[in-house]
Amino acid sequence: MPSCVNPVPSAQENMGHYTGLIDKYRDRLPVSADTPVISLNEGATPLIELRNLPRLSGRNVRIYAKFEGLNPTGSFKDRGMTMAVSKAVEAGAKAVICASTGNTSAAAAAYAARAGITCFVLIPEGKIALGKLSQAMMHGSVVIQIRGNFDDGMRLVQEIARTMPVNVVNSVNPYRLQGQKTIAFEVIEALGDAPDYHALPVGNAGNITAHWIGYSESAGADTLALRHPEGMRDYRRHKIAERRPIMLGYQASGAAPIVRGRPVENPETVATAIRIGNPVSWQQALAAQHESGGWFGECTDEEILHAQKLLAQTEGIFCEPASAISLAGLLKDLGLGTIGEGSTIVCTLTGHGLKDPDTAIAQSAKPLTVDAELKAIEQVIQQHLPK
Repeated sequence: MPSCVNPVPSAQENMGHYTGLIDKYRDRLPVSADTPVISLNEGATPLIELRNLPRLSGRNVRIYAKFEGLNPTGSFKDRGMTMAVSKAVEAGAKAVICASTGNTSAAAAAYAARAGITCFVLIPEGKIALGKLSQAMMHGSVVIQIRGNFDDGMRLVQEIARTMPVNVVNSVNPYRLQGQKTIAFEVIEALGDAPDYHALPVGNAGNITAHWIGYSESAGADTLALRHPEGMRDYRRHKIAERRPIMLGYQASGAAPIVRGRPVENPETVATAIRIGNPVSWQQALAAQHESGGWFGECTDEEILHAQKLLAQTEGIFCEPASAISLAGLLKDLGLGTIGEGSTIVCTLTGHGLKDPDTAIAQSAKPLTVDAELKAIEQVIQQHLPK
């Protein structure tokens, strides 16, 4: 009896149509011909050269924004989730679970819906941006609010997975990092080689780890950042770069355990996506820092919001607060002179600004209300025309 399920076409069958990062990078990912690819055509996000901010910084540098907010659910998490959910379905899982500050829940819910399996999400009560919560709810996941923070949720999902038939899709899942490493491949393809520096937000520290794994494989180099090398093929033979960048990781001052050198019990920051006090990929992120010759820094909420607004108003790119910390930290380091003149720098912008509209609205000018008359509108325009 023929199946009523249409097989997912391969990249070749789509005759060049982009079908997602697993199809594109299949020879560099731990998948086989039997892996059911659960994809929303994630990846292939733009690398946008910033034109105005380098000039405003007063430094002779080239800055590029890797805008991950243009992934299907609006964040970089889609890259890891296509791998994690595909491998979960391959293993026969009927349900996945994650702890989340927002973006992971949105991605897990979307990819679980695509796969036709159940998604359970643990979130800190009252500590998640509504734009992200709405995504998880709309995709039909079972959202469980806990009276605790993300670190409590992370502990609980790992305990639950030991006793119940659910597959954890947080970044403790090694397939998540395998998907996220593809950002490095795309940056190298766009620039012709790795940049001099790559700046990222750091929360749970999985993304900076994944970037470094991707850059290391691309340059044919070893790295201690790969937590679960067993079972993973050796991808270093696919050398596409001559060097690796210096990795720069930035944390919010109220949630900066790596900078402090100790866990933060009650992390607080407006950048909800990185409001994490005890990162699960801490040691792997330190490996990326040491091996690359990079460093970790911190930014206040005021500096983060200033960078978010500056990027939106000078370059036309609207990212969420956690994303903006990569730029805020970079601008601080440029001011300190720790980054050399003539450098090429990439900042990963992890999520779209619409993920947290309330924060954006709170720091923006309010709409002007006038009578529906030509003269009133002309007067407003005259007041705001450039001098």
